[in-house]
Amino acid sequence: MFEMTPHFQKLKKHPLYLQLYEFIKQEIQEGRIQAGMKLPSKRKLAVHLNLGLNTVDAAYQQLIAEGYVESVLRKGYFVVEFEGDVIKKKDQNPPQQPNFPEIKSEYKIDFNHGKVDLEQFPFSIWRKLLLDTSCRHELFMNGNPQGERNLRVAIADSIFQSRGARCSPDQIIIGAGTQYLMQLLCLLLGKNRTFAMEDPGFHRIRHVFQDFERKIEGIPLDEDGVTVEHLRRIRADIVYVTPSHQFPTGTIMPISRRMELLKWAREKQAYIIEDDYDGEFRYVGKPIPSLQGLDTNSRVIYLGTFSKAFIPSIRVSYLILPPELLKVYHQNFSGYKHTVPRIIQEALYQFIENGHWERHINKMRTIYRKKNHILTELIQQHLDDRVTVIGEQSGLHILLQINNGLSETELVERAKQVGVNIYPTSLYYEKGKYSHEPTILLGYGGLSHKELQEGILLLKKAWF
Repeated sequence: MFEMTPHFQKLKKHPLYLQLYEFIKQEIQEGRIQAGMKLPSKRKLAVHLNLGLNTVDAAYQQLIAEGYVESVLRKGYFVVEFEGDVIKKKDQNPPQQPNFPEIKSEYKIDFNHGKVDLEQFPFSIWRKLLLDTSCRHELFMNGNPQGERNLRVAIADSIFQSRGARCSPDQIIIGAGTQYLMQLLCLLLGKNRTFAMEDPGFHRIRHVFQDFERKIEGIPLDEDGVTVEHLRRIRADIVYVTPSHQFPTGTIMPISRRMELLKWAREKQAYIIEDDYDGEFRYVGKPIPSLQGLDTNSRVIYLGTFSKAFIPSIRVSYLILPPELLKVYHQNFSGYKHTVPRIIQEALYQFIENGHWERHINKMRTIYRKKNHILTELIQQHLDDRVTVIGEQSGLHILLQINNGLSETELVERAKQVGVNIYPTSLYYEKGKYSHEPTILLGYGGLSHKELQEGILLLKKAWF
């Protein structure tokens, strides 16, 4: 039975059967109840609308009398097929609909930095884990606001081994994406704060600070990352950084700069938000320990995610809070329910616990290193000294600085004309501060070797 929900006005002069009759007639005339459709039985409709059976019968009899409905013996009541203008045309005075752009992929090659290599994803293992956990009834109820404890234990152990980060599982909060966790941090840290962030820096984090009306100071970069000297000259007491692979430039912050930044935080009693979004993928030299692992004064807030190393849609990120902020969380925000389904958390825990995660990371690190090498070789071969490659030592994207007289907008538009989607870097700068040679971002994680070659050849055709 399809549901109809007329609004009855008990104080109206018309009796209820007439109101029901008028409602059904209007639905038929406007095409929402179409010819040939079977109406609910009188008894079912009476129960559904909490009306008397005689009231529904009277409405149906009126509709039959006027020719809108016919009664078929032992089958029920059906809307009659009309000829002429009884049914209003759907385009007569249509309601105004918001004009949302349709999202289409119009590109042969998309250098999107947010994509990963799905050809290498362990589908069968992940499917089995999801099926197993979806049958566990205890996971159907709400869980710990900070996330499943066994997953937090696994994360604490994993990041100690891979990133040198030190924490207890109780310091970890699991959330649905980095932006959500940054919103939580804005609440935890309070309103009267000045947030410094790298310039250029991750625009989606800047949007969070702006949406929460936090004061933002942009810190320029040098070859070692964020400039602490500039940081000392402003009144910021929180700084957001991406030291393992600065976004978007790809700069890797050396140990000397990391210690300098930690010293600033200790002296000012400030906090450093360390976003280690793709620290697993470093292709040259030995990994440098995370800022959190080097911190001996509990001044670093660590952010990690499974979006780059696993799959973007899983929406599992995590936050490591220093003890002082953990107290604030428990006092004021532990009532916020967890935002990642428990089934997903449990499946991810099993994936890590059974050794699949470590094998997957090692495999993907090799694959992405090879793609990085192929891409840089293709650029050198086909675009040679007319471009400069920036930030190729880690991560899943590089920057390409182009010297051919075209503006950033022209570069993007010409690439689009040959079916290639590339990404401008001007949006990562504070408004009005983008002043160097046009630079575009090329993400390569989700592209095959063949697609990388095709993409570079198309860009050569478009630009040169």
